Amino acid sequence: MVDPHRLRVFRTVVQTGSINRAATRLGYTPSAVSQHVSTLQRETGLTLIEKRGRGIVPTAAGLAVAERASRVLDQMADFDSLADDLRSGRSGTLRISCFSSANRAWMPAIAAAMLAEFPDLRLELSLVEQHGQLTGEPDVELYVAESVRGDRDPAVADGVADGYDIEPLRTEGYVAVVPQQHPLALRHRLSLAVLADEPWIDNDYARGPCREIILSACAARGFAPRFRLQAPDYATAFDYVAAGVGITVLPRLGAIRLPDGVALVPLDDDDVRRRIMLRVKRSMRTHPAVHRMTALLRDVARS
Repeated sequence: MVDPHRLRVFRTVVQTGSINRAATRLGYTPSAVSQHVSTLQRETGLTLIEKRGRGIVPTAAGLAVAERASRVLDQMADFDSLADDLRSGRSGTLRISCFSSANRAWMPAIAAAMLAEFPDLRLELSLVEQHGQLTGEPDVELYVAESVRGDRDPAVADGVADGYDIEPLRTEGYVAVVPQQHPLALRHRLSLAVLADEPWIDNDYARGPCREIILSACAARGFAPRFRLQAPDYATAFDYVAAGVGITVLPRLGAIRLPDGVALVPLDDDDVRRRIMLRVKRSMRTHPAVHRMTALLRDVARS
């Protein structure tokens, strides 16, 4: 196994571009730095640096090793930080990934509650509209399943996947947001087919699963929405509805803080629904902040 300390020394050499500058930054002698680099080359069987003029430059292999070393060392630092937090009883950093409507509807109140209960906690929130887009590994993730039933999500069958526990959190229907003066605004409920001839406002710039659910349902009814305008998000789409440009359709959770001049009408189609999933890193299940976060998410999903 490669010594992480040698990786750190070599990364510093690549970052500074010099054995001498790396030695100064690390507080070593230049000969000690050279010895670490030579040993790393011997251990890996790779030529990592080469002389050029009176200095040195990393080879292609050296650049690749330095880049990977940075990722490995960052992960080790993250592990050390976690272990230190657990030993001292601190909450540390909680990494959360969720989609925009859950972030807008749920996360402000949950974040306030979490930070009040865990004053030293740091929250890192990533907005990801499609499950799997995030390059890192969140501690807690909210995402929309591909299917309402779950038969297209094999990880849900036994509730586990890749070191995570997975559970259904909420299944909800869709709503239409229409101008307040529109005849449909007087309806208590309506079917998706009624909207076939209406001008639509697209509200999902990311082309995520929530949009695909509604497009598939429209196709099953023999029509495609007549999109008049592309809005970047739900809130902006509401403003265009209020201006009389058209109607927009979205999951119920996203239809909050509506502007004046619009009305919300639920869709009564049983197949026009989305399923929100909760994904929690198994190694973090006993972490006090994670335990409390998941409890708050379950409570707000039920409300």
